[in-house]
Amino acid sequence: MDVVVQLQRQLTDHTASLFHEGFLNEQFNQLQQLQDESNPDFVVEVVSLFFEDSDRLLNELAKALEQQAVDYKKVDAHVHQLKGSSSSIGAQRVQAVCIPFRNFCEEQNIEGCLKCLQQVKHEYSLVKNKLETLFKLEQQLIAAGGSFPTL
Repeated sequence: MDVVVQLQRQLTDHTASLFHEGFLNEQFNQLQQLQDESNPDFVVEVVSLFFEDSDRLLNELAKALEQQAVDYKKVDAHVHQLKGSSSSIGAQRVQAVCIPFRNFCEEQNIEGCLKCLQQVKHEYSLVKNKLETLFKLEQQLIAAGGSFPTL
């Protein structure tokens, strides 16, 4: 039973660090509360959709900002969508970078937009890796015969 206790501790510590370091906020807890026995993969499914959507949006943003004549309304629409989807899963740091990004779109400031795109990509990559680690820990815990610690 030591393995289960160790995995539960790792999962609890990892989850706490995600909140402590500002990667996630209360919205993620609310998402987890929607998961139950009838839909045990709810959070993984929602977050996977967020990953797919974000990957697509980041590619669209990169393409849009490479254009000779940047369509700032289009860029802003993509950033707005990314901000909303990050907010809906509680990806706080991704959401936070979208705010100045949208301001730079409004100012039609290409340097600011490019800088923010790099920041968004960085924060997204970090939260994606940390959430993937969280889901792996959860899978290992279940496979070892444990259950999720209550949050």
